[in-house]
Formats: sequence, C-alpha cells, structure tokens
Amino acid sequence: MVSDLMSFSEISRSLGADHISCAGNTGFSSVSIDSRKVKQDSLFIALQGASCDGHAFVGSAFKTGAGGAIVEASKVEKYDLFNIAKKAGKDLIIVDNALKGLQNAAAAYLKKFPALIRIGITGSSGKTTTKEITGAIISCEKNTVMNEGNLNSETGMPLSAFEVRHWHEAGVFEIGTNRKGEISESTKVLKPNIAAVTNVGHAHIENFGSITEIVKEKKNIFSFMTDGDVALVPDKDEHKCLLAEGVKGKIRYYSADSMPEFEGVRDLGLDGSEITWAGEKIHFALPGKHSLDDAIAAIAIAKEVPVSNSAIKQGLEKVRPLFGRLEIIRGRTTVIRDCYNANPESTAKSIEFCDSLDWRGRRVYVIADLLELGEISASVHRELGALLAKSKADMIYLFGNKIEAAAAPVADSGKNFFYTDDMDKLSLAMDRYVQSNDIVLLKGSRKCALERLTGMLTGVSSVS
Repeated sequence: MVSDLMSFSEISRSLGADHISCAGNTGFSSVSIDSRKVKQDSLFIALQGASCDGHAFVGSAFKTGAGGAIVEASKVEKYDLFNIAKKAGKDLIIVDNALKGLQNAAAAYLKKFPALIRIGITGSSGKTTTKEITGAIISCEKNTVMNEGNLNSETGMPLSAFEVRHWHEAGVFEIGTNRKGEISESTKVLKPNIAAVTNVGHAHIENFGSITEIVKEKKNIFSFMTDGDVALVPDKDEHKCLLAEGVKGKIRYYSADSMPEFEGVRDLGLDGSEITWAGEKIHFALPGKHSLDDAIAAIAIAKEVPVSNSAIKQGLEKVRPLFGRLEIIRGRTTVIRDCYNANPESTAKSIEFCDSLDWRGRRVYVIADLLELGEISASVHRELGALLAKSKADMIYLFGNKIEAAAAPVADSGKNFFYTDDMDKLSLAMDRYVQSNDIVLLKGSRKCALERLTGMLTGVSSVS
C-alpha cells in the first residue's frame, strides 16, 4: 500500500460512516469509480450513473483487487453487499450518498497536506489550457501535481485530489461545471489558496438560464476563501465586478496591462507568438489571441505562488497544444483542429484567428453545432451565421442539426457553403473540394467529433 493514502478506518471516521471490515484490510492505494480500472488495494466508489449503478459492480471490483468500497446504505440489501464483502474478505464504508462520500473523502485526504499550495481554475473556456500552462510554469521550480486532461467534474476533481503525494509542493486543479452548485462542491474539496476565473461565456447556459447565473456559478470557486487567499479576476471581463463582489480573499484583477514585466507580443501566426517578458524573448507555441489570454491567466496565477521570471520563460516555452485545442496539423492540407469543444465566444475567437492569418491559399471553415444553449440556440447560431458571412472563408461547411440556423445568413451573403447532418456526406464533399494549399478550421461541440475528418484532410492516417 502507498503510505500517503488513507486507511479504511481513517476514511470512515472522516466521513462519520459505518465501517464493515471483513478481513482487517489496512487501507487503499488508489481510488476508482470504474470497476474495470480498479487496481490492487484500491478503494472503489459505487456511484449511480445515468445508465447503470456502481453497486452492481462491487463484486467485480473486489475480484479485480479493490480492498474496500464506499457504498450507499439504501443499496446494501438490494445488492447483497454484506455477503459479497464477507465472501471476498473486503471492507465496506457505508454512507448516505456515494458521490458526497467521494467528495468528502477527497477533502479529508487533502487535509493531510497542509503545506500544499492549492490552485483552482475555472472559466467558460480556456481553463484546461490555462491549467496546463500554469502547471508547466510552476513545475519549473516546485514539485507540481495536476488533474489529468479535463478531469474537472464533480467526480473528476475529487478523484484527482488522490493523486497528491507528500513530495508535492503545489497542486493545480481545473474545476468545471454543467449544473448549478457543481463548482461549489469541487471547491469545498480543494479549498484553493489561489483561485482564478479565465472568463465568463455562454457555455452550458441551457442548464443555468442566464449569463448572470453562470457568473454566480463561476465565482463559487472563491466561496471557501479566507482573508489570506487570492482570487484572480480577469480585468477585461465585463462581469468582473459581480465576480469580485463579496469575495473574502484578496482580489487581484489581472491582464497583460497589469503586469509590468509584459513588454509586448509579436504574432507568429500558426507558430504561436513571441512574448517579451522582463527583457527576455519567449517563444509561446500556442497560436491565437485566446491562447495568449490563457497564458496571461497562467502567469497571473504563477506570480502569486510565486515563481521567478526564469520559470515563467521556461514554462511558456515548453507548452504544446492539447488534443482538439488549436492543434496545427500539416499534411495534404493544413488543419486547425479546435474541436474539443465550442461555445459562442470560443467559436468567434477561432474564426477571428483564422481570418487574421497571413494565408495565401483558400480558407475552409467547418463549423458544427454549439450545444447546451437552450432557448437561445437558434438566435446564437443565426448570429454565428452572420459572423461567418463576414469572415474571410472561401468555403463554409455547416454540420449538425442546430447549425442549420446559421445557413440563411451565410446563403444571403453569397458565400459558398454546404450544409449536412451526415458525416459521410460532409467527408465526401470536403474530399472533393479541398486542395493542398487550403487551410481548414474544425470547430464544434465535443459530441460532433469533427476530428473524424482529420485523416481525410491531412492524408495522415495515424493522426487521431
């Protein structure tokens, strides 16, 4: 067992839960919510999912190697969990709600590391990139742990907390949301010393009802701050006053203008930008103004840690694009793969970036549905169509069901466009059209999976 993680009795005491020990197991070395990914001596959390109940897989988790499981009292008899644990010689920790059990267990675990600098990042877009840049900078001088990828949900964030070890000096955690209260739940686990909002946009507005409610949700990342903690608010965001209102921590409004070390930037197009910082030239490989905004947010966080200017330079220079986030893939055509996700603001920024490029060939914009927009979906897509109509695109492909609302303003502009909700038809039409000197933007919500076009566009079959 890894000594940093907790014993079963310790975790049950922290949760105020009943603890049934069938073999005197001492503790757990990892935590999992997927019985297929359980490791030896792990703690399995039996969560109720949308399509299946984790309690049905407790036995499988024990067979795979789990030493114990957090289960709900109301499910013990239904799934015969006492007998399953007894036969397997495993432990049960019995709680009212397994999700709350996971979150509270993670919070209790983090209390074992009082010296850890805890950093939380949220925002409507850019939070994963900001997290990666922040981690790259801070790790130049401190042992740093981060949540992997975008494990930022009500389950992903607490699971990531169990990756902290005694040698870590800083933890950088992305916190996401798609429902009211989710950021508060994750923030209660982390209790960040430094917390930042990257921006506020219309992502998941279907679940919140208004932009004001989204602002209130985002500012919950500051909800467990004490007077000595630092809340970082984007100075250029129109909602900055509401974000800062009532926050107990020290408010820092950040932007490039607020950093005297920031001496300018030179746009390098697809190759990113050259930042002048404290007299030093830094090559930052992520292209686009919004990537630069993410870098500024990361620098603002890192300065609060604090780290040196040398770490800022080293960190920025080692950052590389993440999957689906302004990846530049060169092959048969040049593809800008920015399709990990999309909301109105990020899509507008992607189009603006592609318009700004000094490109001699044709520009082809493939735009898919923007999802979770609720009642404003049709109007947002029409506005997106109007933006595309004014863009520098030589050809526009619209893909999905919601995006059809963008077709009328594009058609009225006289621009060449093609609309379909069939991926095979889209791929065939593009295969016939694209040429070697074209640049192709792929932008759309995650469910649209526009990355499926990459192989056809680049001719590189190994590109996923």
